[in-house]
Amino acid sequence: MKEEEVKQLFIDTGAILEGHFLLTSGLHSPQYVEKFQVLQYPEHTAKLCKALAERFVQDQVELVIGPVTGGILLAHEVGKNLGTRAIFTERENGKMTLRRGFVIQPGERVLIVEDIITTGGSVQEVLDVVREHGGIPVGVGILVDRSGGKADFGVPHQALLHLDVKTYQSEDCPSCAQNLPITKRGSRKL
Repeated sequence: MKEEEVKQLFIDTGAILEGHFLLTSGLHSPQYVEKFQVLQYPEHTAKLCKALAERFVQDQVELVIGPVTGGILLAHEVGKNLGTRAIFTERENGKMTLRRGFVIQPGERVLIVEDIITTGGSVQEVLDVVREHGGIPVGVGILVDRSGGKADFGVPHQALLHLDVKTYQSEDCPSCAQNLPITKRGSRKL
């Protein structure tokens, strides 16, 4: 899939929102990507994940892992395309971890998948889990990269869509200065 096709899919499904948003990272933004507006359609999810998998087909991936919530769908579909197992991480007492009997074998080649990154914090936490269990991270596949090229994971990473979206600390946020109401979306409690 070409980047323009991915962006149009997000636009067509109403996944790109405008307003004043509190992001999972704690930053504020005038734009939010509600990935589940796209992922609610299995045919779109399958198409996007096939495109992600194609970017890592030469990396001898043995396991695909993603963080709860969107990472579950992505890991499953990318894993299906690569012919691997697919698992996910969850937070337990505020720390990203493996649960539900999931295991990463020492030396296992692991692809991390994530829906949207701004700071890349969740991906870094998943990378830490993979390394703690002896896995070898071979790459990171991302649906939407909002980091402006700032995210660096120390392994190759590929995004289907790059969005240049401004983010602000609350004290520097123009929407806050205008007293515009803020909307908190996403699943992580800050």
